Amino acid sequence: MPRSCFGFARPASISGRRLVRKTVALICSVTIALPIAAAPANAQRGKLPLVRDAETEELLRDYAKPIFKVAGIANSEPQIILVNDKSFNAFVPDSRRMFINVGVLLEAESPGEVIGVIAHETGHIAGRHLVRLRAAAANAQIVSVIGMILGAGAAAAGAASGSGQAASGGAAAALGATSIGQRSLLSYQRGEEAAADRAALKYLNATGQSARGMLKTFERMSDQQMFKRIYADPYAQSHPMAQERYKGLLNEAQKSKYFNQSEDYVLQYRHDLVRAKLFAFTSHPSATLRAYPRSDKSPAAQYARAIAAMKSRGKGAVKEIDALIRTQPNNPYYYELKGQALLEGGDPKAAIAPFRKALSFKPNEPQFMVWLGYALVGANNPAYLPEAERVLKRAIQRDPNSGVAYSQLAIAHGRQGERAEADLATAKGLMVTGDFQAAKRYAARAQKSLKRGTPAWLQADDIVAYKPPNLPNRR
Repeated sequence: MPRSCFGFARPASISGRRLVRKTVALICSVTIALPIAAAPANAQRGKLPLVRDAETEELLRDYAKPIFKVAGIANSEPQIILVNDKSFNAFVPDSRRMFINVGVLLEAESPGEVIGVIAHETGHIAGRHLVRLRAAAANAQIVSVIGMILGAGAAAAGAASGSGQAASGGAAAALGATSIGQRSLLSYQRGEEAAADRAALKYLNATGQSARGMLKTFERMSDQQMFKRIYADPYAQSHPMAQERYKGLLNEAQKSKYFNQSEDYVLQYRHDLVRAKLFAFTSHPSATLRAYPRSDKSPAAQYARAIAAMKSRGKGAVKEIDALIRTQPNNPYYYELKGQALLEGGDPKAAIAPFRKALSFKPNEPQFMVWLGYALVGANNPAYLPEAERVLKRAIQRDPNSGVAYSQLAIAHGRQGERAEADLATAKGLMVTGDFQAAKRYAARAQKSLKRGTPAWLQADDIVAYKPPNLPNRR
């Protein structure tokens, strides 16, 4: 997986053209899952483990919108994507996507800490640092750096493919690059990091927000680097050392009239809920109960314990969620949780009503549509299948990257005797998950039963004719 742009190393995906294509392929082949139920990070080698959760994604969008606006990228608003990784990291592989680890939200105690991360990554996008870095790497004056880049690319490709030989060969190529060349590029990267930091301060000030959260992040990073700093060569780092960055930003940040601005109460409330939710879904129930004991009566703690009860498959899980709903009956995400508990508890028919309720509050939320479609299909009632088909198609129109939506749509078509449509939906779902060869087989089978020239036939034909991006040679 690409390393952090915000943390300690710029993503390898921007190092050269071949690795850029590799990154595109990985992003195309990510594991998409229903809310929070993402596959483990090592479940599928070479695939970036993503997690989907409507509540968290909405919060991150609300954090980012003011920043994107003042940065001048609101019209081409980057998609913020959650990575199922508990480390404090974020990165931007291009101008259209920003990846944020769940660890950022788990560690951040306030919205300002997350907003600072988003502001920094936005600085890279608005400053076109990714494009400029590739241009610098291609400069004939630092040819030796290209050797290092390609070596790192080979190592990344080898690791992703499970090829120890390829990985070790790439590492050898990287070590063979001259030290002067390496330091030239790393110095360039440190300059871009400093520029992104300054841009972040500008965006925070322009939106009337304090930089204290961003500074707190650097304090945390500095503490983590305290031991390493004794032995580290600051000129061999791709990012400035955290203490250096903190000192460089502190004086400038304190000049802002918003430096002592308090956190927004509503955002803090939502942040606490999302943080508790992510912790509960990514931790063992016993760990959740230790972190959020019964003595803690806060809404966030009640949320975490309800999720822990659901994960424990306890009989009282739905009762706990109902108690949660009574505290905030207009919260759509509580109804989503109840539907999930019923669905995973083996009662998809009962799950339909809470998913409908969640959708009534947010009628355009595609993840709620997928949940409802899932429950309608799972109820195993032929009368529900036409509605399931309609709901899932609406979800796909709004979020075409949901592999689960395609798989459930395929089941709905199949149970209605629509084999060609089922095969086409399966093919589309396989395209989303990156299994291009299997997708082509299903699309070819669908074509045989579809009328030539129809939209469905053309969609199948596009899949059959699709050529995956060229990847680095694998051994």
